[in-house]
Amino acid sequence: MLSLLAEVDHQQQPGMHPYKMQRLMKDRGKGEVVNVGQRASLYRTIDRLHRKALIEIRESSREHNRPERTLYALTDEGRTVWRDWMLDALAAPTREYPEFLAAMAFVPLLEPGEVAEQLEKRQANLATELARLDTQIAASGEWGRLFTLEMECMRATTAAELDWVESVIADLRSGRITWTKEWLAAMAAAHDRQGTPAR
Repeated sequence: MLSLLAEVDHQQQPGMHPYKMQRLMKDRGKGEVVNVGQRASLYRTIDRLHRKALIEIRESSREHNRPERTLYALTDEGRTVWRDWMLDALAAPTREYPEFLAAMAFVPLLEPGEVAEQLEKRQANLATELARLDTQIAASGEWGRLFTLEMECMRATTAAELDWVESVIADLRSGRITWTKEWLAAMAAAHDRQGTPAR
């Protein structure tokens, strides 16, 4: 929300209505990187930003029986917070905690064949996602690379994950990565003897 209002601010427009914010994000394909599906969550976000004095009501009007139309704009504090966030987000990688990595940390609790089967499903899903991103990037080509950077980044990370998943599947299917309950118990016992906590 702050980014859209920063854009409005940059263009020296008076403000933006929440409905228009949601529509613009959807029209521009920003639903790929920002959850814009639920209007209720959009209004909760706007209320939170307003309570924190990062945005302000610039104009409010009502026409006939229609709901009140409120235009929001950045405050000076909102501009500062948005700029600091942008610079930090661009410069500093953040540690995220995706479910997939959490699941990968505990694959030894499953059977190797079962893990390979699930990763093959993920491989197919990633390949589908990669094709979808390629189509979207190609369709957005008329606007230039500047407007597809986030999708290019998503494509690059999806392609890298697909390559990695394929390598793990190959190692599981060939037996280069394998385990048994007995081997895991022996590893845990060896770690306990060395005083290293087992995972």
